[in-house]
Order: sequence, then C-alpha cells, then structure tokens
Amino acid sequence: MIKKNPSRASRRVNGFTLIELMIVVAIMAILATAAMPLRELVAKREKEQQLQTALWQIRSAIDAYKAAVDDGRVEKKEDESGYPPTLEDLVNGVTDIKSEEKKVIYFLRRLPRDPMFQEMDVAGIESIPASDTWGKRSYESAPDSPQEGDDVFDVYSRSEEIGLNGTSYNQW
Repeated sequence: MIKKNPSRASRRVNGFTLIELMIVVAIMAILATAAMPLRELVAKREKEQQLQTALWQIRSAIDAYKAAVDDGRVEKKEDESGYPPTLEDLVNGVTDIKSEEKKVIYFLRRLPRDPMFQEMDVAGIESIPASDTWGKRSYESAPDSPQEGDDVFDVYSRSEEIGLNGTSYNQW
C-alpha cells in the first residue's frame, strides 16, 4: 500500500488561527464599547423613575395629611397651615381625634430616600436620615426660592444635575 501525503488543507481543519481569534476579540471590544453609553442611559433612566415615584409618594402623603387636617381628623392649632410639621410625621403617624379609640393615622409606610442624593459622610450615606436627603419647602415660601419653615408643603431633590428631559432634578 502506498501512503498518501496529507495536504496542508486537510491538516489545518482543527482550531483557529491567531489572526482569526484577534479579529473576533477586536469585534467583541467594539461591541462592548458601543454598549457602555446605552448601559449608562438605562441606569440614569432607572434613577429618574425612582425619583419620580418617590416624589409622587411623598407629595400624595402630604396631600392626604392636609386632607385629614381639613376633615378635622388631625389637630391643628390656629397659627398652623395644616401641612405636616416634618416628613417623619407622615411615617410615625398622628392621632385621629375623631376616633373614640384614638387610633393613629399613617400616611407613609416608610420615607423614601432621594435617589439623586450624592453627599457622603464618614459613616456612609445610610447614616443620613431619609428626610435629610430631600429639600423641603414651607407653605410660606415662594415656589421659585423654596425655603424650609414650620411645615412641609412640598419636597424636591437637592440635585442640580440635568435630567434626560432637559430639566434640573430640583425642578421636578
């Protein structure tokens, strides 16, 4: 029997060449680089959604507190506006003065943190109370220059970053 010399083409069937592997790695790097801005955009959208939800929850609780005051269920002094003195009152609850058992009315289960709050202290961001992450506007302050006061009429993010819609987060 005569042995045939295997041709070069039949010897090269197993595996990839170094150039083929380098081309695949280069293509993968280009795709990963193109996906990075998209990932950052998705993360920013998610934080904006959290901010929008938190603002809606707190503002709804403030409105419910005011409605309870107007209904005579929460005690109000003559010189008060009827809005909660602090954000913690929405979570801690207030006594229902119309209830014979003096039940407590709760307006929020927990106070959400401002997702745009970036300030860090030595112990970390979790040591800062959630109410301190928000800017608070008193009933007596002007809308264009919100100031804290004896009550909480509205809340806003203290972040001055610009959102995807072109509006600063503290204007939402």
